[in-house]
Amino acid sequence: MLDYATLKIIWWLLIGVLLVGFAIMDGHDMGVGTLLPFVGRSDLERRVVINTVGPHWEGNQVWFVTGGGALFAAWPLVYAAAFSGFYWAMLVVLGALFLRPVGFDYRSKIHNKRWRSAWDWGLFVGGAVPPLIFGVAFGNLLQGVPFQFDNYLISTYSGSFWQLLNPFALLAGVVSSAMITLHGGAYLAHRTEGLIQDRAVRAAMVAAIVMVVSFIAAGVWLRGMDGYRITSVINPGALADPLSKTVLREAGAWMANYGQQPWLWLLPALGVLGALLAAVLLRARHTLYAFVCSALAVPGVITTAGASMFPFIMPSSTMPSASLTVWDSVSSHLTLSIMLWVTLIFMPLIVLYTAWAYRVMRGKVTLAYVKENEHGAY
Repeated sequence: MLDYATLKIIWWLLIGVLLVGFAIMDGHDMGVGTLLPFVGRSDLERRVVINTVGPHWEGNQVWFVTGGGALFAAWPLVYAAAFSGFYWAMLVVLGALFLRPVGFDYRSKIHNKRWRSAWDWGLFVGGAVPPLIFGVAFGNLLQGVPFQFDNYLISTYSGSFWQLLNPFALLAGVVSSAMITLHGGAYLAHRTEGLIQDRAVRAAMVAAIVMVVSFIAAGVWLRGMDGYRITSVINPGALADPLSKTVLREAGAWMANYGQQPWLWLLPALGVLGALLAAVLLRARHTLYAFVCSALAVPGVITTAGASMFPFIMPSSTMPSASLTVWDSVSSHLTLSIMLWVTLIFMPLIVLYTAWAYRVMRGKVTLAYVKENEHGAY
């Protein structure tokens, strides 16, 4: 059996894999939803756009559900503190996500222009709002969240929803939104043709530029921002106790891991180069390779944040010693062990059935296809 310290690191990596999987798989669905009202000018064109993701979006939501469940089971203190501090932000995300299943299923059921237009904008909200809020959340994590624990490890959040919408967090939201829009645009360019493809390519190229510029700006900003550093001795194999350490806030602390491990610079480089290569390949209409590059940019951006913060997961701005880390916010040794075996069995199954579904339904979605399948297509 793996020791406790090793399991803590493994689950830090697995949570990262689930976040990246969600951003890549459900992210391109959301990106397509974000672009829907703009790349589809007529009802038929919008139906083409919707049918590129319609058969897959529910399966891709598995990554989101699995990530939330894994967060609850592996990092219960993080789950509790995050859902307390980001309560209203999470409600906004859930409200936006509610529009997706209804929009996909009911949008084309009624031949009414206003009805269909309303659901088109509902799908836009369902695609655009979650990436923005998730980016804002990451921006707040990097700054520290105003929460603390009492002696019974009951968390108290002292911030407000509006405090989450600070300049750096909004910049992180722009990075996230542009990244997902680029990814969705690259996917849409690969699955469509003609005018829809042309519009998707232009939108994705703009998103790539916005993403790269905002990502670099956020990195420069982060260099001078107060980060967090553990100053006490840590026992990686000890039982979880977030109040047993001392933490110092200091400018530039989030860059310390890059100084100690220079190879970590490959992560932000992957984010930047992936986005730029995707834009170049889209311009040349090499859409499949462009989609692969946009998919590589996603883990580049997400792992950059994770590598900067390690071993912190959710730092506290009001009580730094209560900051939650990889070492002191996890479940028991037995729980992590059982979850690891479950993950090793079921994650490959998810990947296999997803790959099979995309292979079966590969190819272009055309105007002719939607016309011929008036009652069967979305």
